[in-house]
Amino acid sequence: MTTTEMQDLQRTMAHLRQCVGALRTRYGKAAAVERLSNDLDRLEIDARDLSERPPIEVHARAGERIPVPDAPYDDALFRGPDCDDEGLGGLHGER
Repeated sequence: MTTTEMQDLQRTMAHLRQCVGALRTRYGKAAAVERLSNDLDRLEIDARDLSERPPIEVHARAGERIPVPDAPYDDALFRGPDCDDEGLGGLHGER
């Protein structure tokens, strides 16, 4: 995580802490407000852990590439009683 990402996270959590504080002022120690406060405490603990001991970065690998030929498909694939040409709205029979 970059320094900018951590700063954004810290700033967002501080704003969230203010919002939860405002909810506590309005609703007191309501169960939902206490859960939000608890969730925020855990989020701050996780952010601190991530900052102090960043894990090894994972780089996404490109998926398997499947070549698609440029040649047109054989029309026989789209003939028969059980075939729909979905690209043309499911027309049946002669083209």
